[in-house]
Amino acid sequence: MIHPPKRLLYGPGPTMVDPRVYSAMGQPIVGHLDPFFFSVVEDIRAGLREVFGTSNDFTLAISGTGSAGMEAAVANFVEPGQKFAVLANGFFCDRLVEMGKRHRGDVVRFDKPWGEGFSDAEAREFILREKPDVVAFVQAETSTGVYNAGKGICDAARDVGALTIADCVTSLGAMPVEIDANGIDVAYSCTQKGLSAPPGLSPITVSPRALERLRARKATIDTWYLDLKLIDEYFEGPKRYHHTAPITLFYALQAALDAVREEGLANRLARHKRAHERLVAGLEELGMEMLVPAGQRIWNLNTPKIPAGVTDAEIRKHLMEKYGMEVAGGFGTLAGKILRLGIMGPLASDEGVNNVLGAIAEALPGGIGAGSTSSRATT
Repeated sequence: MIHPPKRLLYGPGPTMVDPRVYSAMGQPIVGHLDPFFFSVVEDIRAGLREVFGTSNDFTLAISGTGSAGMEAAVANFVEPGQKFAVLANGFFCDRLVEMGKRHRGDVVRFDKPWGEGFSDAEAREFILREKPDVVAFVQAETSTGVYNAGKGICDAARDVGALTIADCVTSLGAMPVEIDANGIDVAYSCTQKGLSAPPGLSPITVSPRALERLRARKATIDTWYLDLKLIDEYFEGPKRYHHTAPITLFYALQAALDAVREEGLANRLARHKRAHERLVAGLEELGMEMLVPAGQRIWNLNTPKIPAGVTDAEIRKHLMEKYGMEVAGGFGTLAGKILRLGIMGPLASDEGVNNVLGAIAEALPGGIGAGSTSSRATT
């Protein structure tokens, strides 16, 4: 029997898992065509519609991580030769670009420095100039901590007849996603961040407008496993066998969504916002400047800059060795410049924030602020 070390997951994901989710994963499995399994699937679909903020009938969880959702979105909705416009300001925007190229789209990109967001005006100017078939953006960019709800992007895309794809991997379950209100056509996420479940499933939702375009598509979708029309036949309609779904992960997601229902989505989002504000105030008290301007920040994924006199590796080593806290550093153009500090799920609380602030304070030169921050953790 394995004995994993106990960790406090303050990184960008995976995050801490609710005990009820672990309990659900210990229940007996049934077959992947069993009526009970499909009843679990239907309950999950209803829960996902709530957290996505949509009435889309085509809303389900794909067997695969968030990157599978990303590939499914690109492969199904970007046909060979179609113009695919990506608003690029981080690592996962670049991954969308790479997938677009591999699926033979005509990729055009609008670049901003990592850590900066897109204004509605500049996004509109880009989209109206390029007149793409599909526009993609990352609502909550995990590599930088930048949030963009996307309403302006989607409005401009509709004006030129384009579909929109939104990466909601880090926003779902912790920030407002609001698919219908923002006009997003296709969105995908994961289970191991804001939903506080293990990795392995990718929630995805497709608008009626996008679904109509998918069904009219003439070019063969160049992925069998992620062909949404085939997956739809498995979870909807004839329940035709497509693949063996990971039953225990569906149990886990159902339990995680039950936890969201029990707390209330509005309450859950407000809790993450309060935790974010408390964390930012504490970091600034310690002399740590935030990379992203106020108003553009992801609540559950914070990116403070590394202060002079210490490295990100030293801070992360202190947190891991003394407290078992996992915190991530930056990568790409932000390597060595920021921490990526996740406050999600069970850790989005006064205690969760105070504890990580106290640990970070100890790791700064001279243990700046360690006494005052540690005392806050006991109140």
